[in-house]
Amino acid sequence: MTSSTSEPARVFQVATGNVGSEMIRRIGSHPDLELVGVHCYTPEKVGRDVGELAGIAPVGVVATGTVEEIVAARPDVVTFHGVFPDEDLYLQVLEAGINIVTTADWITGHHRDLNHPHPSGRSWREILDVTAKAGGATFYGTGMNPGLNQILGLVASADVADIENVTTIESVDVSCHHSADTWTEVGYGRPVDDPALPGMLRKYTEVFADSVYMMADAFDLELDEVVFDCELGACTEDVDLGWYRLPEGSLGGSYIKYLGMVDGVPRIETHLEWQMTPLTEPKWDIKGCYITMIRGDPQIYNKHMIFPAPGVDLSDPEDFASIGMTVTGLPALNSIRSVIAAPAGVVTSADLPLRAFAGRFAR
Repeated sequence: MTSSTSEPARVFQVATGNVGSEMIRRIGSHPDLELVGVHCYTPEKVGRDVGELAGIAPVGVVATGTVEEIVAARPDVVTFHGVFPDEDLYLQVLEAGINIVTTADWITGHHRDLNHPHPSGRSWREILDVTAKAGGATFYGTGMNPGLNQILGLVASADVADIENVTTIESVDVSCHHSADTWTEVGYGRPVDDPALPGMLRKYTEVFADSVYMMADAFDLELDEVVFDCELGACTEDVDLGWYRLPEGSLGGSYIKYLGMVDGVPRIETHLEWQMTPLTEPKWDIKGCYITMIRGDPQIYNKHMIFPAPGVDLSDPEDFASIGMTVTGLPALNSIRSVIAAPAGVVTSADLPLRAFAGRFAR
């Protein structure tokens, strides 16, 4: 489905959690977008003004709770900000000819096929691609990481000859991401010697392998495999974050690597240097930024550092958390125009133009 570029794209958002609430606030000031609906999974939220749900003044949009209401609204795009994907919703929306941009666990589909396979054995990418093309819609997954972080890695290579290795790193304090369900799924808070931990970390973070495959696609590099590796940091004392507890000896930090291999040599890598608390052993030197390192001629070390806007109080946990939610959701919002203009089917960041990765100036 397409819309006139002279008018704002009509957006129907799914979910009002951490990222979703922040995006309701951001859509209101986005010159390209108009919020026309919000879908909620919690029955108690249905019927309420979504501004109230997002902690702002009423915006005149009432939360709904069925896919039929999304389709009936005929938006240009559905933005999906749930913690976990909803493939049933995706298929119904795409079949109706409505584009989807999601920040939930999707870059190429590799991870979903591996860890959450379709009962038929068919690839989720194939199923979504066929449905999207039949409906004339486009499906795209992004975020900060995976997503923009790997785009920064690609762009940083533009002036490098004879590339040997490209590595993108997220080195962050993750205590600002107040999603207990997420961290329970990953295994944070479990005893660090729990043999299930590496598998839990891999299953939940396998979408970062997708990002390695996406970068390889953009580089026209065929990988033999993507290898997982991790190092675990045990809490040296009990830690209470207010919204999450980490007992002494439990997982409170981790260093995860996804290595894209060619002939036994890592060529493209994505690393996750995560710290829920600095009170772990081992612990890492958290940089609080996104890093690209490229070995080649010349060599590159590039930092993408994120600072709060003037007046934001980082001592306020909500203000601190909102920065992480903003940088997760805005790559999706800013891509919407390019996704609407893209060919029908499943696309990745390797398929979209530079405009898809650019922000917007204030009105």
